[in-house]
Amino acid sequence: MIETTSLQGKVLIAMPSLTDANFGRSLVFMCAHSDQGAMGIIINKAAPLMSLADLLSEIKIKHDKLDAARRTIVRLGGPVEQFRGFVLHSCDYDGDETSITIGGEYRLSVTRDVLEDIAKGQGPQQLLVALGYAGWTAGQLENELLHNGWLHCDADAELIFGRDLESKYDKALAKIGVDPRMLSGDVGHA
Repeated sequence: MIETTSLQGKVLIAMPSLTDANFGRSLVFMCAHSDQGAMGIIINKAAPLMSLADLLSEIKIKHDKLDAARRTIVRLGGPVEQFRGFVLHSCDYDGDETSITIGGEYRLSVTRDVLEDIAKGQGPQQLLVALGYAGWTAGQLENELLHNGWLHCDADAELIFGRDLESKYDKALAKIGVDPRMLSGDVGHA
């Protein structure tokens, strides 16, 4: 078995060989990674036609005074459980006992409480709301890494929470000194 360092708290960068509609040009913030499997949130794809205000209205959370909710884009976090919501946020908001801290700088919350606090203007300073997640079974991500499916870089607040979804992919590659024009879609070639 290949020993792999945990990628929790890192950002996976899809290689051009990943042409699947879910993962092409995707950036995935890794929330968990162990020998049991991996879980992450795609950070650079918008959920079709959905703002945070739309989501709050749909789940009957009053937000009429929260103007920022209209401008906050809900992300398509991945192909698994797309009906389930996740809030990736800064650590200035504690969340509840189910929230997990990732890398000391980020937290992942999954309860309605965080959305209610956001609607009241009492939520985290920085946040990303996503529907669904990306998941890998034991050894699956390691196999994809071995076959050049992904690169990875360190996470930073702008990459995670920034609103310009179109430029995030190139910014992630630049963090590791890779020019996107030099990437090949062929496995085993860069």
